[in-house]
Amino acid sequence: MFKTYEGELVLSSIKSTSDVSIASEKFFFSVNDKELAKKMMGMEGQRVILHYQQKNAAILWRGDTPYMVDSVRVLQ
Repeated sequence: MFKTYEGELVLSSIKSTSDVSIASEKFFFSVNDKELAKKMMGMEGQRVILHYQQKNAAILWRGDTPYMVDSVRVLQ
């Protein structure tokens, strides 16, 4: 059995003057590192920068998406 973590990131393309997103879409991704997944769960609600590798397609042991996140940091 293969364990991956699946997530979604809200991409905001237009913000109002009160810093509220007006237009947004979701970016779905997979993480196969348990420690990285825990770190990301602690960053919920913050603006972050993800680094990922895009594969040609989703494969069972790599997750549900072709996007594999390998690092994340909070946007300062």
